[in-house]
Amino acid sequence: MSARTAPGWPVAIGEAARRAGVSARMVRHYEALGLLPPMHRTDGGYRQYAEADVHALRFIRRSRDLGFSMEEIATLLGLWQDKSRASSQVKAIAQRHIDALAERIAAMQSMQRTLQTLVHCCHGDDRPDCPILDDLAAAEQASPAP
Repeated sequence: MSARTAPGWPVAIGEAARRAGVSARMVRHYEALGLLPPMHRTDGGYRQYAEADVHALRFIRRSRDLGFSMEEIATLLGLWQDKSRASSQVKAIAQRHIDALAERIAAMQSMQRTLQTLVHCCHGDDRPDCPILDDLAAAEQASPAP
């Protein structure tokens, strides 16, 4: 018995989305991006999803939860479906993602430190002078618009 003929399958887009924990809109979006194959449709034009499609949607959702880009997800999905893949390919993608996250975290920590310093320097009273606004204005003057 195939996934398309198993009891309870196929299911409509709403049910597939519910089972995968995503919205029907996102299912259509992933399909438009080519992350899912074109779905079988009923005579009335309604998409029908197999159990394997719902598993792929869960895979995509979890990948998005971890911050992978759509391009990375497409690659990971292909590797997941390729049983002859080398795990080194998957590890390399994950490591590049970790490195990018580390860079983003460092940049955000730098922003946090700068803002903490500015907030500490601001009296926060009824006076009009404000080091936070002064800094923002100075940054604007230092880097004119292109």
